[in-house]
Amino acid sequence: METTINGRIVDVYTEMTPNPETMKFVTDVMLFSDRSADFADEASAKDSALATELFGFPFVKGVFIMNNFVTVTKTPDAEWTEIIPTLREFVKNYVEADKEIIAKDFKPSANEGTQQDETAVISKIKEMLENYVKPAVEMDGGAIQFKSFHEGKVTLMLQGSCSGCPSSMITLKAGIEGLLKRMVPEVEEVVAEAI
Repeated sequence: METTINGRIVDVYTEMTPNPETMKFVTDVMLFSDRSADFADEASAKDSALATELFGFPFVKGVFIMNNFVTVTKTPDAEWTEIIPTLREFVKNYVEADKEIIAKDFKPSANEGTQQDETAVISKIKEMLENYVKPAVEMDGGAIQFKSFHEGKVTLMLQGSCSGCPSSMITLKAGIEGLLKRMVPEVEEVVAEAI
């Protein structure tokens, strides 16, 4: 679906994610560059007019905004075939109107950017996540954030389509944990904390 914004063409399309309850709405306009915002409910969306308006739809259960996409989590009773056209049109019109996506004074939740003692191990874990894990997870409409490392256990936050995805635990254990154990010998276990 195309429209113009400030004299240019904007494309809005959908991508399925591994989580059957989420759909990724992608634009060729940067919405929230190199950062992410995860809103689990309407109350948490006060810093995003886009998320707040999306929660106005009775079938929207969660909103995740990052780079050039919005990942929407639907209620279990809603069918994607029925709601995609409505949501796509809404995102198109919202972006076309050039409205604010995230408030300028937005402060990420405590799980993003948690202050940690930057040891060599934590730096290596973060480097591995940044270079190998985040790009793949982002392609599926989600994000993964480092939360902590303590006594061999890495705690990660799963956001967007990853949060509540049936295959996220397989990805976490078989993929991410395996990679980190091979590359960072100090890592014994990787767990996810729900948002």
